[in-house]
Amino acid sequence: MTAHVVHAAAVQLEGVPGRVDLTLGRLEQMIVEAAERGARLIAVPEFCTSPVPMRPEVHDAVLPRENVAVEMFRRLAARHHVTIGGSMLVTEDGEVYNRYHLVEPDGRVHTHDKDLPTMWENCFYTGGSDDGVFETGLGGVGAASCWELIRTQTVRRLRGRVGVAVTGTHWWTVPHNWGGLTERALGPLSQYNRYLSENAPAEFARRLGAPVLQASHCGTLRTDFLLVPGSGASVPYDTEFVGATQIVDASGTVLATRRVDEGPGIVYADVTIEATDPVAPLEDRFWIPELPLLLRGYWHQQNIAGRSYYRRRGRSAGVRAAGIHAMAATP
Repeated sequence: MTAHVVHAAAVQLEGVPGRVDLTLGRLEQMIVEAAERGARLIAVPEFCTSPVPMRPEVHDAVLPRENVAVEMFRRLAARHHVTIGGSMLVTEDGEVYNRYHLVEPDGRVHTHDKDLPTMWENCFYTGGSDDGVFETGLGGVGAASCWELIRTQTVRRLRGRVGVAVTGTHWWTVPHNWGGLTERALGPLSQYNRYLSENAPAEFARRLGAPVLQASHCGTLRTDFLLVPGSGASVPYDTEFVGATQIVDASGTVLATRRVDEGPGIVYADVTIEATDPVAPLEDRFWIPELPLLLRGYWHQQNIAGRSYYRRRGRSAGVRAAGIHAMAATP
């Protein structure tokens, strides 16, 4: 793979749950701004058409395979001669997927379905099994979303095959509305979760041997927290996004960063697209970092509850919404 330098951008977005129109309107302005400032590779967040709290309006953001967001990516990629990547909820063959789309200036679209939904994301989609490796005009490009960056299996499927990874995240933290005692008890977990989110792109790059673009959501999030699998019982969960929108090089050096508490914005950096020898060994375990027991328990409990909801309601609601979008787009 021949090394070459590309001016890259990563977008930090504040979207509106369930409102594809409003969220895409904001996103289009930021993509155009990045392109006009010379970016040739632009990463936008995971769930770039709508944030994904555990709320019923999120089903309204599920789109058919061919949809307004992909059309926007194609239009802007061709007009500005840029490559754009981000994920969205789409349906295919009666299932819903969190599908990353990388769109090239010539209109080619490469896709990757996130392998494992994270926690309450399980309410809205199921996982995929592709490798997420794309042969593009820029060379080998790999795709990953959010917690895929902290799993060793993601590094294994991409390492040595890509010269850059385009990624997006939708990473939240502990609840703010469960009382002072809960906040104090969860304080150490909150600090560690924030550390994970801010360092995931660099630690991933160090094991991958390629630069990483990560685009984040920002702002607050009002959601529900499912209590018991098979039941709709839940409690309100007010939280916020954590982490940072970043561009890092293959050694894990941060070239550009914008914390989520700085609000919407764009970061830029020149990246060398090339697969190199990783500077850090890959752990022989499922997770790259050592996850605390409480965080692993939270992950498993919400996965089980979310998958139950998806089977009972999430799949059908998403497929129905995608059908409505498809009919609305028919001339």
